[in-house]
Amino acid sequence: MFRYLTAGESHGPGLVGILDGLPAHLVLDFDAIAATMRARQGGYGRGGRMKIESDEVEFLAGVRGGETLGSPIAIFVRNRDYDNNRELMDPRTGHGKPLTNPRPGHTDYAGAMKYRQRDLRNVLERASARETAMRVALGAICAQFLEALGIRTTAHVSQIGRVTAPELTEIDVERRNASEVRCPHEPTERAMIAAIDAAKAAGDTLGGAFTIRVMGVPAGIGSNRQPDTRLDGVLAGAVMGMQTVKAVEVGAGRDVAGKPGSEAHDIFAMDNGTVVRGSNRAGGIEGGISNGQDIVVRVSVKPIPTLMKALPSVNLHEGSAAPASIVRSDVCVVPAASIVGEAMVRLALVGPVLEKFGGDSIDETRENLERAVAAAARLFDHSTPPAS
Repeated sequence: MFRYLTAGESHGPGLVGILDGLPAHLVLDFDAIAATMRARQGGYGRGGRMKIESDEVEFLAGVRGGETLGSPIAIFVRNRDYDNNRELMDPRTGHGKPLTNPRPGHTDYAGAMKYRQRDLRNVLERASARETAMRVALGAICAQFLEALGIRTTAHVSQIGRVTAPELTEIDVERRNASEVRCPHEPTERAMIAAIDAAKAAGDTLGGAFTIRVMGVPAGIGSNRQPDTRLDGVLAGAVMGMQTVKAVEVGAGRDVAGKPGSEAHDIFAMDNGTVVRGSNRAGGIEGGISNGQDIVVRVSVKPIPTLMKALPSVNLHEGSAAPASIVRSDVCVVPAASIVGEAMVRLALVGPVLEKFGGDSIDETRENLERAVAAAARLFDHSTPPAS
C-alpha cells in the first residue's frame, strides 16, 4: 500500500513529509527535485515570502547512495522565515497577539469553530499554502518513479482572471518554463501579466485555471468496482484537496453537459490492425479506468483570500464589524498552483499504478508492467491475418 503524510506550520521550524510504499532501487535525481522546488517558488504575482525561503529538501530516511531502500522515505524542508517568527511560533514558548478577524474565503472562521481556537493563527498556520512545498517535494520523488515506468506529466496555466489561453494540444515545455505565468502562448502571457499588475494596483487578487496532462499511462489503471477506486475520482479528490481549488474537470469536463452523445464520446476505429480513437473527450479515463490515452485534468483556482484592500469582516473577540486580517501574501498563485496540482496528480497516480503492477523493487515493477502491456496487446491482436 502506498501512502504519504505531511506535517508542519507555515512559520514553524519546517515541513516534514513521509512517503511509504515506493519500491527499492529507484535512482533519484536530486537536481530534478531541486528544480521542481524552485519552480513552485516562481511565478508572476508571488509575494515576499518567496524571497526568504530556499526550499532545499533534506533526506532523513529511506534513501542511501542515491537509491530508495524500499523503506519509508522521510524528508524535511526548513522554514527560513521561522527565524523571524521564533517568538511567535516556538513549539514550547510561542505566543503573540491573537488574530481575531477572519478572512472571507479562508478557513480562518470554519477552522476556529471546528478546533475551538480563539486565536485564528492556530488555524491559518497549517491551512497556509506554504504546506504545499512539501507536497511538491514528495510529488517530485513520485515523478521519478512514474517516469521509470514511462509515465510523464506536464502542466500549464490556461487562465488568469478573465484572460484565457486558446486550447493547446501541443505544449512547448521550454516556452512554458520561460514564461513568468507558465503559459506557453506568448500573447496570452502578456495579457495575464497585465491583469496581475492591475489587480495588484487595486489591492485585489486573481484566480484562474491550469491544465495537467499525463502521458504514457497504460490502459487498465483504476477500477469500476467501487466508487473510491475510480481513477477519475482518485485524481479529482487529490487535486480538490489543494488550497484554493474550487473545481476539477476530466477531459472535456463541463463542456459535455450541453452536447448530444454523438458529440460527447470518443469513437473507435482500426488503423493497420490497431484500435485508435477519434478524439480524447474522456480525458483518458472511461468508467473509472485509464484507457491508454493521455489523461487530461483541468483545475479552477479561486483568488486567494488575503487582499491588501481588506474585505469586510468582524472582530470575533469584540463582536464588532472590522476589516479582514491582512498577512503577507501573493496577488496570484495560479502559476505556482499548477506545480502543486501536477504534484498532487503524481502522488495520486502512484497508488493505483502499484496496485496494478506491484513490485518491491523498481525492476520488478517495470517487469510486471511490461508483461501486462504485452498480454493486453495480444488480447485483440489483428496485425497478423487469421490462417485460412
